[in-house]
Amino acid sequence: MAEYKGIKGFKVQYLSADPSNPIVGQTWYNSTSKDLKYTSVNTTATWASGNNLNSPRGDIVGAGTQTAALAFGGFFTTVLGDTEEYNGTNWTTSNPFNTTRYGVAPAGTQTAALAAGGQSPLVGNTEEYDGNSWSNSNPLNTVRTYIGGAGTQTAALAFGGEGSPGAATGATESYDGNSWTTSPGSLNTARKLLGGCGTQTAALAFGGDPGAGTTGATEEYNGATWTSSNSLNTTRRGPGSAGIQTAALAFGGQNPPSSASSATELYDGISWTTSPASLSTARGRGAGAGTQTLALYAGGSTPPYTVATEEWTGPGAPLTKTVTVS
Repeated sequence: MAEYKGIKGFKVQYLSADPSNPIVGQTWYNSTSKDLKYTSVNTTATWASGNNLNSPRGDIVGAGTQTAALAFGGFFTTVLGDTEEYNGTNWTTSNPFNTTRYGVAPAGTQTAALAAGGQSPLVGNTEEYDGNSWSNSNPLNTVRTYIGGAGTQTAALAFGGEGSPGAATGATESYDGNSWTTSPGSLNTARKLLGGCGTQTAALAFGGDPGAGTTGATEEYNGATWTSSNSLNTTRRGPGSAGIQTAALAFGGQNPPSSASSATELYDGISWTTSPASLSTARGRGAGAGTQTLALYAGGSTPPYTVATEEWTGPGAPLTKTVTVS
């Protein structure tokens, strides 16, 4: 009779706890629970509740991954510079911004994040986070708030937003780890409160408020110019965002004057598909992080402001199963 080792090339592991990051096809025996387990591919999509943020707030942004996320800035009765780190289970308060503000352009990871612009009042201030504290860097060329962001701490992109005296802008700037350079290519649809993800040379912008309601407009950036793509199925402003240009996720958002959305959509580089799985807490202007298959959404406004955290497991994500015999 064929053995598992002969088929897969390795023995069934004998472990006291499930592995933290199993690969698809991995099989092990959990000696604590006395279960035989394996990892397959998730074929459905779900949102599951996580532990709450320490402080409720809206107009908060996020960076990082589902198990190593960062949530920063925001507004709750006053402008905040609060920073919290998520380890996949709990949120821990870290050091705040040097300049309190909301609606910043986010980029980077939990240990190397970037925050640019925002309202405190309206500023162009840029700060870098090293996993412990924030340090000031050179400001944006175009002062604004409610900005889309993408990329890393040393190669970031800031696009769109609301400038003085409140008008939506399509301005796009790139950051090299020291200073910002204005791109010759602006968004085709100027807007604020938009979603954004991807890299400095392959970014995605979607949704937002052009100044006269909401839009579902989607645009792709190639490092120089923006090209229009297919729109979101649910128009909204302030959506959460995760992923890359060819595998993005949009979730939540708002449709003025007060209705919050729970809709979740997946982008494949061409078009958006609405997921049957929706957020448990409909809200917008929260902190999004992660990938199209493993994402996170924290805080935001329902209204009122919330501390709710939800974790997304999308199609294609690894899924641990227990072998049962009956």
